[in-house]
Amino acid sequence: MLVKTYCAAVNGMEVTPVTVEVSITRGVLFHLTGLADAAVKESHDRIAAALLNTGYKFPVADITCNLSPAGLRKEGSSFDLPLAIAILAANEKILADHLSEYMIVGELSLDGTLQPIKGALPIAIKARAKKFKGLIVPKANEHEAAVVDTLNVYGMNNISEVIGFLNDEHRMEPCFVDTRREFYENQYVSDLDFADVRGQENVKRALEVAAAGSHNVIMVGPPGSGKSMMAKRLPSILPPLNLAESLETTQIHSIAGKIKNNTGLITQRPFRSPHHTISEVALVGGGMNPMPGEITLAHHGVLYCDELTEFSKHTLEVLRQPLEDRIITISRAKYTISYPCNFMFVASMNPCPCGYYGDPTHHCVCTPGQIQRYLSKISGPLLDRIDLQCEIAPLPFSDISKASPGESSAVIRERVIKARAIQTQRFKDYPNVHCNAQMSERMIHQFAEPDESSLSLLRSAMERLKLSARAYNRILKVARTIADLECSDRIQAHHIAEAIGYRSLDRGDWAERGI
Repeated sequence: MLVKTYCAAVNGMEVTPVTVEVSITRGVLFHLTGLADAAVKESHDRIAAALLNTGYKFPVADITCNLSPAGLRKEGSSFDLPLAIAILAANEKILADHLSEYMIVGELSLDGTLQPIKGALPIAIKARAKKFKGLIVPKANEHEAAVVDTLNVYGMNNISEVIGFLNDEHRMEPCFVDTRREFYENQYVSDLDFADVRGQENVKRALEVAAAGSHNVIMVGPPGSGKSMMAKRLPSILPPLNLAESLETTQIHSIAGKIKNNTGLITQRPFRSPHHTISEVALVGGGMNPMPGEITLAHHGVLYCDELTEFSKHTLEVLRQPLEDRIITISRAKYTISYPCNFMFVASMNPCPCGYYGDPTHHCVCTPGQIQRYLSKISGPLLDRIDLQCEIAPLPFSDISKASPGESSAVIRERVIKARAIQTQRFKDYPNVHCNAQMSERMIHQFAEPDESSLSLLRSAMERLKLSARAYNRILKVARTIADLECSDRIQAHHIAEAIGYRSLDRGDWAERGI
């Protein structure tokens, strides 16, 4: 007897429907075809044990299982359940009447319980697109998959429940999630607040500008000056995710297996802070079984690299193209995959190996040669892609004790949201541009053209600091954002002056030390 069930394979960001075909004839052999990896091939043993421990016998027959399309690589353990159901149906233990109506995914434990899988949300989206009546998933994945409307999602605890459901022995209610209510309820929840940061008003202003225009920023200062503290609070002043961004972010984290059980949409902007020992593959994605890297997990959020100079120089250099294109294409012998990576890059570093260059309270013991080698780990092309470069000076104890709590994140966020609304209106005719940091050269000339006095100031800074053409564009983008925060239609001289002030690493005293 030949029986078909339906599931899906996730490769990169793409989901492909897979038909599981099972044919049973006389014999004793088990054949699995369809370019399955080791985890899929091992499903035979898991299925046999699960059926035995739930009161069913694995058929003693010649069983041929094919995963179609056969030329597509199948990875992971999510094929266990559709294979088991197809085998039982071919052995006439399950009614095959409804199998064509459902897409089925799930990993089997040896006792028959269903374990969570990766990629439940994109699989649910594909099931709806292919007009399936419903989707059967492990119970832990039902909340995630039920985010997709007009699709009946059934969360099952074990294979016995799946068999009973398909045999019409008991009725199951599909999981319902009020996506919009859940989304809007959790949009503004944050444990970290800029009100906790005392002093450092100039750095908080720089981070506000960065958030308003989605600009990349680097902070340079001695240990204990508050670099990490402020970077971790940056997501609290970013505009909230809209529903489309939240859905895309959740899909990425679902594919990577980063969604917690019984969790729906991600409502907070991601904040990823990889350790400086991270490899190139872990940062950009890929691997033998391709998975999203940190830059993709930070999509629509923040990628924070603390102690930037401690990262491998080769690892940092792979960021150059994603920072420009906001998409990463990974090409290997067996596959080519593209991942989105539209993130804010935030970095922090010490000014020298000992960390105390320029600190009025400590003496720097580094030689000029040591400082030059330390700073040369960050290439000029990478620095050019960072719009705001700001120095942080440590606050003395007297200032810390006297300083009153600063502005709350909610107040700052309101200004950022207003500036982003101006940018949204400005770029309404450009489908892939949403903020000033994404402006092309043509858009800069159209929307960020300085007046005569501003141009004279900018020309003087370009000549004195020997800035590159890319740095020139970055200054204009930042100036446009500063003008938006003031609701100004035109870029004025003081906007340009503030934007130039955020090029700290281009000043002469830094240039003499290797940057």
